[in-house]
Parts: sequence; C-alpha cells; structure tokens
Amino acid sequence: MDTRRLVLFVIFSMSILMLWDAWQRQQAPVAVVQQQAVSKDLAAATPNQASPVDLAVAGDYKLQTAQRISVTTDVYKAEIETTGGDLRKLELLKHRAADNDKSNFILLDDAAKPMTYVAQTGLLGTDLPSHNALFTSAANSYQLQEGQDKLEVRLSWVSNGVSVDKIYTFHRNKYAIDVNYEIHNNSATAISPTVYYQIVHDNESNQGSALMPTFTGGSYYTEATKFKKLAFSDMEKEPLKLSANEGWAGLLQHYFISAWIPKDGLAREFYTEKLNERMYRIGSISALSSLAPGASVTVPARFFSGPQSKDDLIATAPGLEYTVDYGMLTIVAAPLFWVLAKIHALVNNWGVAIILLTVLIKAAFYPLSAKSYRSMAQMRELAPRLEALKQKFGDDRQKMQMAMMDIYRTEKINPMSGCLPILIQIPVFIALYWMLLGSVELRHAPFFGWIQDLSAVDPYYILPVIMGLSMIIQTKLNPKPTDPIQAKVMTWMPIVFSAFFFFFPAGLVLYWVVNNIISIWQQWYVNKAIHAAALLKKSGGKH
Repeated sequence: MDTRRLVLFVIFSMSILMLWDAWQRQQAPVAVVQQQAVSKDLAAATPNQASPVDLAVAGDYKLQTAQRISVTTDVYKAEIETTGGDLRKLELLKHRAADNDKSNFILLDDAAKPMTYVAQTGLLGTDLPSHNALFTSAANSYQLQEGQDKLEVRLSWVSNGVSVDKIYTFHRNKYAIDVNYEIHNNSATAISPTVYYQIVHDNESNQGSALMPTFTGGSYYTEATKFKKLAFSDMEKEPLKLSANEGWAGLLQHYFISAWIPKDGLAREFYTEKLNERMYRIGSISALSSLAPGASVTVPARFFSGPQSKDDLIATAPGLEYTVDYGMLTIVAAPLFWVLAKIHALVNNWGVAIILLTVLIKAAFYPLSAKSYRSMAQMRELAPRLEALKQKFGDDRQKMQMAMMDIYRTEKINPMSGCLPILIQIPVFIALYWMLLGSVELRHAPFFGWIQDLSAVDPYYILPVIMGLSMIIQTKLNPKPTDPIQAKVMTWMPIVFSAFFFFFPAGLVLYWVVNNIISIWQQWYVNKAIHAAALLKKSGGKH
C-alpha cells in the first residue's frame, strides 16, 4: 500500500471509528423504569442498619470500616472488610501495575482518591445484614497452601435468632470467586430476604489517554439485551432498571472486568445509581422465597474480577467474553485473535506471533494487493510522459487532463484500479487495530531487546522511527505527483504521519512496520517486473 493511500486509509478508518463510536453512544438502547423503586428497596434496611447508600458530610462517599481480613492465593492478594463483608482491595499477583513497574496491579481499592472501586453484597429485610452490618471471622488472615485447590473464608452475623454466613471461596488459578450466603432462620417468625450485589466505582480513575481512549464504566448482559455498556454519564441521565432471570452486571475497564453473576434462574433486577458527584454503582437485586421458622437456605453467586482473558471469561459465565470489545468488527477480529493465539502457542512470543500473522494476512491479500501495486508501477513508468505533458500544457489543466486520459486509454491503465483492493482490506485492518489494542494477553508481553511490553509505547521510539523510514521508502517507490504542492505535501506526510505512532502501543506499531516492509518488497518486485516489461516493449520485444 503506497504512502498516499496509507495516509488516506488511516484517516478514513479513524474517522469511521470515531463516527461509529459517537453514533453508538447516541443510539445505544437503555432500559429505564422507575429507578426510585430500587433505591427505596435498598434503603429499606432495619433501623439498626445504615442505608446501603453511604454519604458523608461534604458530599464525599464514605465506606464504613471496622477490621480487615487478608486473603492470599496464587492469583490474588485480597482484603475483605468485616463491615458488610465487602471485598475492598484486590491485588492481581500475575499482572504488573504499569509500564516497567515492579509492583502488582491493584484492580479493586477503597482509597478515597485517586480510586474507589469495591464489591458489595447485602441482604434486605427484618433482622438481615446489609453491606453495613458487622460480620465476624474466625481468623484475620487466610492463605492458599501448596496442594490446596480452594480457600474458604467464612464471615458470620447473628441477630434475633437469624444467623447468616457469608462465604468467599477462592480457587487456584481462577479469577472467579464463589460468594454464597447461608441463611438460618432460628427465630419464631418467617423472614423474607432480598439479596443484592453491587459494584461501587468513581468516574475519574482508569480512564484512557486522549490519543488512545478506552472505556471505563458499567456493563451488563442478559439473553434478551445481549452485552451492553453504560457510561457513567448514562447512569446519571437514565438510570438502569431491567428485569431478567439470568445475566450479570459489572464494571468494565481496559483489559479488566469485575462482574457479579447471581444464581442462574434467580429473578433479578439490574440497577445503576449516581451516589454523589464522582461515585456510581451498578448491581442487581433479587427477592428470595419466604423462609419459615427453623428453615435454612443457601444463596449462591459468583464474582469475577480479573483480566479479560477469553478462556477464563467463557468458562465463567455466558456473555462475559463480549467484554473483550473489538467494536463493530468483532466478527473479523475474533477469528484474527484466534489465529494469533494459535501462532503464539507455537512460538511462545506475542511479538513474533504478530509478525507471522501479518505475513499470513499479506499473503492472503496479495492477489488483491498486486492489482494496486501494478497500478502504481504503471503510473511510475508513465511519470516522465506525464511530466512532459505538464511542461507542454503548463497551466491549462483541461488540456492536461484530456491528454492524460488519452495516455491511460492507449496504455490500458486505470488509475483507480488499485482503490477497490484497498477498500476490501479496510475491515481487516480496522479489526486488527481493535484486536491488538484490546487484548490483555499483550499487556506486559515482551518481544525482544528494548520492547518489554507490547501494549505500551516503545520506550526509545525505535519502532516509530523505523515506521517513518519505511513510509519514506514507500514514497520513493511510488510515482512522484506532477503537482509541486502535492509533491511537497507527500514528502512531509510520512514524517508527520509517523509521529502519531510515537503514542501507539508497540504491538500496533510492530504490525505496521512489518506490514510496510512487506509492502515495500512487494511494490519493489512489481515495479521491477513492470519496468522490465516496459523496456522490452520499447525495444520491440528484442532482448
């Protein structure tokens, strides 16, 4: 693909992406019905329990605290608060925090700033514990031992003959946590519990950069609605209330997802709510069957909180895999990632896998690309004749255009013949862009030498420089524009355009560099063949 078409293609592609994203934000359907009912239900805790909506003076969201329980597994270092049994902090032991950072990535945290991100559950009804009730635990610290596949953390609460155990079960090498309630009604009257699961998050942290924007906000899935995203601004304008018998609600950010997954078949109502100027919540609430005196019930649920690894998401809950959002071209991007993952399984290096995938794609599209290369090579051969026409007709553009069209007809050249192959390839290139941008597998994945994180910017900008040089070489292989202003623009365009790649993840730049190098070789090869044919034609077929 020549430099001019590459520039136009990327500008066109990015414009389409931005327009589509804006259209989706404007047109996205949001199910809305009386949000006040949910707030009223959540506020209906007994007098000795504070409302689930905790607002301190000065409008700051405040989480109540009592005692912390530390939990360590092979993938997590977690902190559970005895107030409500909230999951207040979650450190991912197999994921680093940031570029070249040796500390672990903290997904959940209850720090007031810069981030508040916690997972809460509670029971509503007479003598039942909301997320503000105080639980007790047999120990202050738990650790998954060698040879142990799961770790159970049991929290207990008792009041007026009703006892409730809230049980976290962590599993080895899994980011899905079982969170079960065991409710025992030892009182003299029946109780009617309601269970809710929610995530509280601020609207300031985990936002992408201006050049590489990413989504942070709510998300949910049901069989009827399929996967949906909710920006915090949408939660404020049109709070969600949606009934279903299955599905999940969660908080989505670049590379990571947290989601509450209630028991399948349990009727639930999804909700969102703005708590104050910077705090929001998303969750579900379900009414349980009445529990007679002396009866007990177990209410299972699951909480997924971790990286958006396809295999883990698919194994946890239906629809969770859609949180790896490749945009409107998922139908193209998903198979591309499948191929990329298969290549990685063979070479064990994501950078090498990107190179080999690029080679496969270029090979697959070569029959189409060759038409474009031939068109450019033929135009290159005509360049001296076109320049002569320019000298002959000067500023008479009409005669110049007519003479050019005569040459094209005589030589049987269609200058636009190379456009269709490029248009056909645009969906693949856009899908590749989103696939490489959204794959957590590339996060902190090393390539070689100075590239130790394919999801981060090249620390020494070597790949962007190579990218710029490759574009300059492509310009040299293409016919020089007859218009002097256009010629100057196209001389500087590779340098200006390649500057954008200084801010792109190294994995994306690596793809473009390899793509350009292969394109240069292909264009050079076709140029050479067309030039040889032109010389043979001039010599009358004599060697």
